[in-house]
Amino acid sequence: QVQLVESGGGLVQAGGSLRLSCAASGRAFRSYTMGWFRQAPGKEREFVALIRWSGGRTYYADSVKGRFTISRDNAKNTAYLQMNSLKPEDTAVYFCAIDRWERLKVTASEYDYWGQGTQVTVSS
Repeated sequence: QVQLVESGGGLVQAGGSLRLSCAASGRAFRSYTMGWFRQAPGKEREFVALIRWSGGRTYYADSVKGRFTISRDNAKNTAYLQMNSLKPEDTAVYFCAIDRWERLKVTASEYDYWGQGTQVTVSS
């Protein structure tokens, strides 16, 4: 099994920054894709960003492009989501997830393992 633990969420004013972390442990894969998703109350879970563990290729949702940056630390098996210029509409529970097939998918159902989520609240 794979365990994912997110951290770094919190309350921040609009225009501020937060850095989320996602630590992976358990079963080891040769490589995989790590994705970040978010879900606001009453809304579906939506794609935010992903990184392919081998090679580091990244992809972002248009809504966060230029403001969020995804990165990884191979030695720590940890991915990060640096969020700058936060807006109230970024308020959501943020989840990290693993696609063990290392694809570049933006649909939540394509991911195999999920963390418990961390709350991000942006006040206006």
